[in-house]
Amino acid sequence: MRATLVWATVLALAAGGCSRPSDQRTYPLQGQVVALSADRQQATVKHEEIKGFMPAMTMPYKVKEPQAVGGVKPGDLIHATLVVVSNDAYLTDVRKVGEAPLEAPPPETQVASSGFELLKPGEAVPDAAFVDQNGRTRSFSAYKGQTVVLTFIYTRCPMPTFCPLMDRHFASLQRSLEADPAMKNVQLLSISFDPLSDTPRVLKKHAQELKADPKRWTFFTGDRDAIDQFAARFGVSVSRSLSDALDITHTLRTAIVGPDGKLMKVYTGNEWTPERVLADLKPVASAS
Repeated sequence: MRATLVWATVLALAAGGCSRPSDQRTYPLQGQVVALSADRQQATVKHEEIKGFMPAMTMPYKVKEPQAVGGVKPGDLIHATLVVVSNDAYLTDVRKVGEAPLEAPPPETQVASSGFELLKPGEAVPDAAFVDQNGRTRSFSAYKGQTVVLTFIYTRCPMPTFCPLMDRHFASLQRSLEADPAMKNVQLLSISFDPLSDTPRVLKKHAQELKADPKRWTFFTGDRDAIDQFAARFGVSVSRSLSDALDITHTLRTAIVGPDGKLMKVYTGNEWTPERVLADLKPVASAS
C-alpha cells in the first residue's frame, strides 16, 4: 500500500513537471469606473499605473464576473485584479472602495476631432501623406488601383485585445492573402496614431517581429494631427493626456477601401475576424 502511494505521488509530480507553464499574468488595478456597459460585461476604468505592465490610462476592460459589479456605478473607486493571457484580458475580484466626482472631460486631455463627417460606404477616402517604416514619404492615393485593408494601432499598446489583436489578425490575413492568387492586389496597412514613439525605425522593427511582408503589409507614421484627422474620418477617437505622453485612450476601427479609392466597409471595435474580412474581399477580388 505504501509503495503504491509513493508511486502515485511520483507519477503525479512527473505529470506536473511535463505540463506547460501557464502564460497567465495578474496585476493589481486601482482606479475609477468611468462607464459600464448595459450588460455589465465591460467597464471603462481610469486607472493608476499598473507597475510592470502599463502606464496610467483610461481603458475599457471585460469583466469576468458581471454580477460582481452589480452595485458598481460610474464614479466609484475600485480595486480589482487584471488578468492577462496571450490573447485576452479581463478584470476579476472587483471591489468598490469609495467614490468620487467624475471629470468630464479633464482639462488636461486633448481629444482629436476631424471636423468632418464620418465616411460612408461609397464615399472617396481623402488623401493624406504618411511616412512608412523605411522613412519614405507615401500618400494614401498611391494605393489607387489596389484594395486596401487598413487599421489603426500603436506599438506600445499593452492590451492583447486591442492593438496586438489587430496585429495578429493582420498577420493571419497576410498568410491567407498570399495563399490566394485572386487576392494579389490586396494590400494591408497599419497606421500608428502615436508618431512620437512609433518612428520609422520602431515600426520597421515591429514589422520584422510580425514577419510582415513589405510587399504586402506596410506600416505608416507621420504628422500626428494629420493622422488624427485621417483616422477620425473612419470613426477612430484618440485622446492623449497632455501631462503624460504615454497615456493614450483610443477606439478601434478597421476598414476596406476599394481599388477606386472609395470606402467599402468599416469594422467597429475588435469583434471582426480575418475570415469575415476575407469573405468581404472576395467580391472585389473576383471583379478585378
